[in-house]
Amino acid sequence: MRQKRAKAYRKLMSLYAMSFGFRQPYQVLVDSDMCKAAIAHKIELVQQLGVVLQGTVKPMITQCCIHELYLQGRSEQPAVDLAKTFERRKCNHKEAIPGDECLTSVIGEANKHRYVLASQSQSLRSSMRNIPAVPIVHVNRSVMILEPPSDATIRTKNSTEQKALMPSASELAHIASTSQVETAAPKKKRKGPKGPNPLSVKKRQNTTSTGPTKPVKRGNSEQSPSRTIGEKRKHNDNPGPDTSGALEGVVHSIGGHKRKRRRKTVAASAPSDHASDD
Repeated sequence: MRQKRAKAYRKLMSLYAMSFGFRQPYQVLVDSDMCKAAIAHKIELVQQLGVVLQGTVKPMITQCCIHELYLQGRSEQPAVDLAKTFERRKCNHKEAIPGDECLTSVIGEANKHRYVLASQSQSLRSSMRNIPAVPIVHVNRSVMILEPPSDATIRTKNSTEQKALMPSASELAHIASTSQVETAAPKKKRKGPKGPNPLSVKKRQNTTSTGPTKPVKRGNSEQSPSRTIGEKRKHNDNPGPDTSGALEGVVHSIGGHKRKRRRKTVAASAPSDHASDD
């Protein structure tokens, strides 16, 4: 099979699979005329069906079709032997009827079992084209051909796709219930100049005091809370009561800086009164 034809057949079977639920192995109904054509053209029927349908197949035949081959005499014995290798499909006919009528009753009006028809009967194929989703295979000059989808198949496919796009009954009821609920009016946006960026505005300093501040004690000295970190502590100029003697300030110049140092002078002891009397 040529590549172009194989691609077209693969596309057709994907259409049947996506739209109508066909799956492998494909169930192929074979009639008596197809068995005779396979023997006449020396065709490996099962192998060619798999090539044309692009997948695994399961050929099936009814008892009425086999009975029709028996009625044609011993000349069709090879076709009978070929038909016996296929799976037997029950048609529930107590008495044998013509093969076309038997296959028509098995497929039904909607092909709910998803059969593929392999037939050489022109009348059977024309009647099956009126039923949607029935792939038809026939042999033309020793070449097996898969027919394009019929008009009924295309119409059913389009209607199925339209129904899939439309909302279901439950969705329509939900839409009707939600449409009755009044929607809140949208909030109007304020027009005009916008304010400054809050991240770029400097924060205000809190100048109000909550209450009187208490001095912080450190050892024997008291430090005012108003003094900031890094500020030098001021020395107390008033000498303590325990200091005896005069304080003399000596100024030394060290490296250009003046430093005041206090030095304590020792007063000479006065002579006692007892010594002056002597």
